[in-house]
Amino acid sequence: MFEKILIANRGEIALRIQRACRELGIRTVMVHSEADTEAKYVKLADESVCIGPAASRDSYLNIPAIISAAEVTDSEAIHPGYGFLSENADFAEKVEGSGFVFIGPRPENIRLMGDKVSAKAAMTKAGVPCVPGSEGALPDDPKEIVRIARSIGYPVIIKAAGGGGGRGMRVVHTEAALLNAVNMTRGEALAAFSNGTVYMEKFLDNPRHIEIQVLADAHRNAVYLGERDCSMQRRHQKILEEAPAPDLPAKLRDKVGELCAEACRKINYRGAGTFEFLYQDGEFYFIEMNTRVQVEHPVTELITGIDIVQEQIQIAAGEKLSLRQKDIEFRGHAIECRINAEDPYKFTPSPGKITSYHSPGGPGIRVDSHVYAGYTVPPYYDSMVGKVIAYGANRDQAIRRMRIALSEMAVEGIKTNIPLHLELLNDGLFLRGGTSIHYLEQKLAQEPKDTQVK
Repeated sequence: MFEKILIANRGEIALRIQRACRELGIRTVMVHSEADTEAKYVKLADESVCIGPAASRDSYLNIPAIISAAEVTDSEAIHPGYGFLSENADFAEKVEGSGFVFIGPRPENIRLMGDKVSAKAAMTKAGVPCVPGSEGALPDDPKEIVRIARSIGYPVIIKAAGGGGGRGMRVVHTEAALLNAVNMTRGEALAAFSNGTVYMEKFLDNPRHIEIQVLADAHRNAVYLGERDCSMQRRHQKILEEAPAPDLPAKLRDKVGELCAEACRKINYRGAGTFEFLYQDGEFYFIEMNTRVQVEHPVTELITGIDIVQEQIQIAAGEKLSLRQKDIEFRGHAIECRINAEDPYKFTPSPGKITSYHSPGGPGIRVDSHVYAGYTVPPYYDSMVGKVIAYGANRDQAIRRMRIALSEMAVEGIKTNIPLHLELLNDGLFLRGGTSIHYLEQKLAQEPKDTQVK
């Protein structure tokens, strides 16, 4: 096992990784920007290194600075968390080329799954069900593009091969709009991802977003840890997640889960990963794989009793999975609400000083957050300030516990989206379960402005 790990991230995930390391008896090094000098996880670290100014490109995305920090602190491994450089194959390559262990997949895995075209091809070969679409990248020939769209059937969606996080995609409902949409998406993809490759898929009109968590070691052992429903989204950004997915047959989950585990064995995957699917009319359709720990990993941890971050670390240290598929049991239900520093009505970021902070508690409540009273939420990064996770024997109990927790939670001095979560937790269709990925945006669009969350 490692003696010292450098954590190349910030916010709640930095503290989460740090706690996992402390439980394993591993010393931690926190790299941080000038804006995060007073962060809780920086104060709690065994060592800390300032690697640059507030701007991400000069600090958390500064690969030479991060590797230099690992060198001067004699760290053995680097954990990238999520976001920033976590799915950057070049970073993983440079980490390992510099003599450190990258706590994550091999660079070739990241590269394969980071390109949506190659990922889909690999999953098709592995037998994982995929959304009907173009076989690879769209050609330059306009006539061939039109032919492909006709064979799929409208509406279609144009996606950037290097896209992610809801960026680099455009829905097309008519043939008249097709070629212009392809050209626009190519231009945007080139500017945003330095990769103008795009592909086409059938646009599913009412799908749910369901994902499968996997763990795989360097010895070709792989297991799946069940599914999460992440359908409550706004602009393709998840807001609330839960596990297990409501009204999903266990036999179907196990069938798709085993396909995902087998795909990991076939591509020689290592570490934690998540297969993301659209689910409609009883069918799963693969859309992408995230080669890192997910924001929503706590709901899976609560229903399985497995510490995913510790498993990542142990796998990176070369250990074999301690779990076999038959050892994994799914118990109860868990819901996670992402608490963002933003206006719950306009969704504009709300950075600033937290003048008063009260964290909720009680049976089945977990709070993953790095903030405290007096902490200043910087304007330079993602607006998420924490996650509240509620666990219950069943979905109804988890919802009731979450309502109580959020009603107790106080974050003053900034605005948060807690009122939106409370509204969703009382929404009739959410309570029934199984809403589509379009539901939240449709709900917000239909509500008169004077009755929306304020």
